[in-house]
Amino acid sequence: MRTAAKMTAVLALLALLALLAMAIPETVWARAGGGGSSGSRGSRSFSSPSRSYSAPSSSPSSQPITQPRPAPAPGPMAQPAPAGGFMRSLAGGVVGGLLGGMLFRSLGFAGGGFGGSGGGFGMFDLLLLAGIGYLIYWMVKRSRAAREAATAGGYERGAVEAYGAPAPGGAVEASQSSGAEDMARGLSHVRQMDPGFDDAAFREACTDRFFQIQAAWMRRDLDKLRPLLTGEMLESFGKQIEAARAKRQVNKLENITIRSVELTEVWQEQGNDYVTVRLLANLLDYTVDETTSQVVDGSDTAPVKFEEYWTWVRPVGPNPWRLSAINQAE
Repeated sequence: MRTAAKMTAVLALLALLALLAMAIPETVWARAGGGGSSGSRGSRSFSSPSRSYSAPSSSPSSQPITQPRPAPAPGPMAQPAPAGGFMRSLAGGVVGGLLGGMLFRSLGFAGGGFGGSGGGFGMFDLLLLAGIGYLIYWMVKRSRAAREAATAGGYERGAVEAYGAPAPGGAVEASQSSGAEDMARGLSHVRQMDPGFDDAAFREACTDRFFQIQAAWMRRDLDKLRPLLTGEMLESFGKQIEAARAKRQVNKLENITIRSVELTEVWQEQGNDYVTVRLLANLLDYTVDETTSQVVDGSDTAPVKFEEYWTWVRPVGPNPWRLSAINQAE
């Protein structure tokens, strides 16, 4: 009888562990920047990047560009949908039921606890309570870490969304016209100090930098990222890379294909040139455990399609460009 009670306690603890594991959403560490918005766009930081873009050209940068797949890495990362409130409620119900049942028995209203036949908490009751306490601590710590990671390098999206809603009716056309005029004016200003600036060559350079940044991100090589990023973006990337290193996880990126690279905004402010480009791409994006090589997120067979806006900055004139912000499409 005592053996059966012990087995019941062990099974209850394992079931609770499984439920809590399903109830806690995993932090997805995906591609350069973690698949979130981060960095600064100067005075335009709190407005959504313009969706207007230049007409596609016949230059190579407007055609799909595919990075060859490296040697297969073990294991699958499509971004999983976070677990909903149902699982959390279910886990909470199980915890409450177990605690209530143990208290009920401990007060003498039932025939003994998991660990014995008399009133009071038995050894396995105490072990189960300790396990529940540890899981609650782990869940709170995990949630706090996820919130810190989400805000480590990015500004609040609420301010962005306030500017991001498209205007109704004819105002949409007016907005597009205004965006084209704004970009033409920005290009004119940039070419005053850099007459050789060419948008097709810039898109080509953006494509090259995109592959360089993704490769350095996958290798967790901050030294290679340093000349490609602003200080703010380097700090943001560094925090995410260190978080992944602490969890002994490696992000794998394969079969990267860029569908389009288009300029959407060009402007100057405070002695700097800014250019925002719209990147449409897909790739295999998954994360593996560094120790076991087991996949912890994603898929190595299902490509992830994404649309992002990358903003580049430099001192005015023919100077090197650095990535200053990544914004997700609204």
